[in-house]
Amino acid sequence: MTMSNIQLTYSHQLTKCDPQWNPVLIIGQIRHLSSLSFEVFKNKLEPRVSEEVFTTAVASLHPTPTDSCPLHLNVATIAGLPTKCSRHNTPSRGHFITKIVKSFTGTTDEYIVLVCEKGDAFASACAVARSFSLYSRKSAQSSSSSQRRVTVEFILVNNGGEALTEVDVTCFSHAAKGIQLAASIVDTPCNEMHTDAFLAEISKVGEELHIKPTIIQGEELNARGFGGIYGVGKAALHQPALAVLSYTPSGATESIAWVGKGIVYDTGGLSLKGKTAMPGMKRDCGGAAAVLGAFYAAVKLGFRENLHAVFCLAENAVGPLATRPDDVHQLYSGR
Repeated sequence: MTMSNIQLTYSHQLTKCDPQWNPVLIIGQIRHLSSLSFEVFKNKLEPRVSEEVFTTAVASLHPTPTDSCPLHLNVATIAGLPTKCSRHNTPSRGHFITKIVKSFTGTTDEYIVLVCEKGDAFASACAVARSFSLYSRKSAQSSSSSQRRVTVEFILVNNGGEALTEVDVTCFSHAAKGIQLAASIVDTPCNEMHTDAFLAEISKVGEELHIKPTIIQGEELNARGFGGIYGVGKAALHQPALAVLSYTPSGATESIAWVGKGIVYDTGGLSLKGKTAMPGMKRDCGGAAAVLGAFYAAVKLGFRENLHAVFCLAENAVGPLATRPDDVHQLYSGR
C-alpha cells in the first residue's frame, strides 16, 4: 500500500503562526464566524491579515451550499459551511468540511481551524481525517519522502466556558487513525487490497492492540461449515477468509459483536455486472474496513465491554470454480 506523507495532529488550543509560512484554513458556519471578533483569530493571521480584511471577508460569505474568501493570497482562507441542515447533512456539516479541506489543502505544513460547538467537535475532527487518505498512487506525492504536518485546532462557540481537553484530543486522534485506516482499505484497488492483504491489515491492528486474530481461510471454511463465504470467494486467486478480533477486558459484563462485509471486489461472479455497475466495487469491503477502524479506536479508548470484530472476506470473482446461479450452498446455520 502506498502511504501518503501527511501527519495529522489535533490540538485543543490555538498556536501562533504566520500564514505566509504555514497556510491557515478557517472553517465554520456563518453564525459562528460572525459571532467572534478578530481578536480570537489574530494569533493565526497576524501580521498578514488585518481586522478590517477579516471582518469584510466574513460579511462577504454567502454559502450555497459553501463559500470561501481568501484573506491573504492563497495561504489564508476562511470558508463558510451550509446554513441549513437537512437529512442529507448533519448538524456538524461534516460532509462539507471534508470537501472544503480537500479543496484547499496545500503542500507544506498547515493549520486548519474549526469553529464549532463542542457537541460538533468530534464529528468535525473525523471529517477532517477523511480528507487525508493514507493511500495514494499520485506519482508526485509518492516520490516525495518529506512528511508534512497538518494541525487541526478548535475554537468553540456557545460552550458556556467549557473547553476541549487533552482527553478530547486523544479521542480525536485515535478516531482519526481508525477512519484513515478504513478509508485506505476502501481506497486501495483489489490487485493490492485482496483478501490476504486485508488479513495482513487485521493482523497489524491485532499486533498493536496485543490481540491475536482467529483466521479461518480457504478449504477450512468449507470443512467447518462456512458454505456461504466459501461459495462467494472460492473462484478467486486469493482465498476467502473469516477473521475475528476479540477484546475481553477484565470486569466486562456484556459482549458485543460487530460484523463487517468484506467483499474486496464484486464482479457479480457468473452473473457479471455491467460496465457501469462494476467500477467502484472495490468499495464493497467498506463494512469490514469500518469495523476494523472502529474496533481499533474503541480498544485504544478503553472500551469496557467484551468486543468482537468479525470480518467476512472474499472476492466474488469469475472462474471455473465460481458459484453458478443454480448451485446450492449450506450455510453455517445449517440452511
